[in-house]
Amino acid sequence: MSLVLKIKRAETPFYASLKRIAKTLIHFDLPFWRPWGRFLNAIYICAKFVIAGLRRLIAILYYGPIFKSRCVSCGRNLYLELVPSISGPVQIFVGDHVYISGALGIASGHVFDKPELRIGDRVFLGHLVSFRVSRQIIIEDGVIITQGCYITDSDEHPLDPELRAQGLPPEAADIKSIRICRNAWIGRGSYILKGVTIGEGAIVGAGAVVTRDVPPMSIAVGNPARVLERHIT
Repeated sequence: MSLVLKIKRAETPFYASLKRIAKTLIHFDLPFWRPWGRFLNAIYICAKFVIAGLRRLIAILYYGPIFKSRCVSCGRNLYLELVPSISGPVQIFVGDHVYISGALGIASGHVFDKPELRIGDRVFLGHLVSFRVSRQIIIEDGVIITQGCYITDSDEHPLDPELRAQGLPPEAADIKSIRICRNAWIGRGSYILKGVTIGEGAIVGAGAVVTRDVPPMSIAVGNPARVLERHIT
């Protein structure tokens, strides 16, 4: 039997005393002195500002140019925090005042020569948003896509198991473009699948799996997503 187990069980008075000592050490805390706490808090805040400033400087001077070099066009006042992960021959068009929060993944298939990802003005892309572009995905102006969303215009593999086993890509006819219209809001962890149009001003609830069009100014939730309310006021 291990020493630790004997102490935990307090099998003898000796082990019981060791257990009490251990508990005392685990829960030990210094008396609180407010001036000292304020001093440490000031150091903590200053360090946060310095680190944030350095990260922003790196993003402007290093991450931004790397990402822009992979874009066909990129508008003014791009904000990003990390270098987006990009693979495949995707052509990327980015508008003005786009905000990319955290990690962004962009991958393209190889069925079409020049698949396109078009991101409009004032678009917000949350952390861990992922695009899989095989034909075309269009994100119009003012769209909010929150953390962890996955947007793909194909099934990514053939539906036929024999073709999947051969490692073939999906058929061109099975790849269907996606459009997310102006001022739509895509909730956290949602999946937007091939051929879908999200109407202007629509809201997709968190965790929804959208397989059909969502009308403008409506709310859609669930798996598969269904429209709960139309004509948001």
